Amino acid sequence: MPNRTRAGALTALAAAGLALGIVLAVPAGAAPKAPGFLSAEDLPPHPSSAWTADRIEDGVPETLLGCVTDALPGYDARHREFRTELDTGAVQVTIVVGSTSKAKALANRLNEEMRTCATEIEQADPETEAAVRDYGSLQVEEGARVHGLHTETSWGATDVHLLSVGRDGRTVTLVQWGQMGDFGDAPVKAFKKTTVTAVEKLR
Repeated sequence: MPNRTRAGALTALAAAGLALGIVLAVPAGAAPKAPGFLSAEDLPPHPSSAWTADRIEDGVPETLLGCVTDALPGYDARHREFRTELDTGAVQVTIVVGSTSKAKALANRLNEEMRTCATEIEQADPETEAAVRDYGSLQVEEGARVHGLHTETSWGATDVHLLSVGRDGRTVTLVQWGQMGDFGDAPVKAFKKTTVTAVEKLR
């Protein structure tokens, strides 16, 4: 084989070997793992209807409370919605940001939005009275907090929501539960368990 041809062949083999080495140097499964989501059985049990879970979708759902939706534009979000055959629904939204400090800032803002949610609702709609409750923090990963919101319109419609904000590293998740009723109808203890499960599944 002429020297020039042999040199060219060796160069090609070296390049191929280098490329192969780069491929082999990347461990299997090195791509970031997508955060896990709640399953239907993780939701607070409904007294007369089983939960159904939709597929995981991109974006922020329309069913999420407006108080926290306003804080989410610009983030890549994924969500899963849940429903029963009656009047109860739920949704989980998960956002992965660029750093733990940004995730902490987002979680703090979402919690603050929930604290002022009742005021925002009443200012936007004088026909609606709203009240919020802080059900405290949960010790799971980087922490979670549970909020309650009750609204009642001038024509008698009344709804109650529970919403939690949790964080694990760079990932923030919101879990929302809602149905017709007031604070006395909200399964706070069971929802706290759901929140812990949601944050643990982010790993």
